[in-house]
Amino acid sequence: QLQLVESGGGLVRPGGSLRLSCAASGFTSDYYVIGWFHQAPGKEREGVSCISSSGDTVYYADSVKGRFTISRDNAKNTVYLQMNSLKPEDTASYYCAARRQSSFLTVRVMCTSSQYGMNYWGEGTLVTVSS
Repeated sequence: QLQLVESGGGLVRPGGSLRLSCAASGFTSDYYVIGWFHQAPGKEREGVSCISSSGDTVYYADSVKGRFTISRDNAKNTVYLQMNSLKPEDTASYYCAARRQSSFLTVRVMCTSSQYGMNYWGEGTLVTVSS
């Protein structure tokens, strides 16, 4: 089945930047919506940003709009999350996730719904924003 491996996490000071990468294997990612989710201790996993299979449609959580940018390179089966102007509140484990593109579900729904959301998950990469 589809496997997702995240990389790029680490420790960064407030205002700094990181770029996360999600490499897909096992299946081509061409037909999958792929997104980034984060989970802080004691909190539920939340959708941060997701992108359609073609890259034409993106979703961003309000908390990251203007700071984060999601992109994908289907030739490399890789999705990226460029994170700028990082805040301590961004500290969390970041997970890459995927679900096959569906005409019945929007990217936003896949990125925000627990019932209709992603069904393939990576193991996560930790992002810590601290001074």
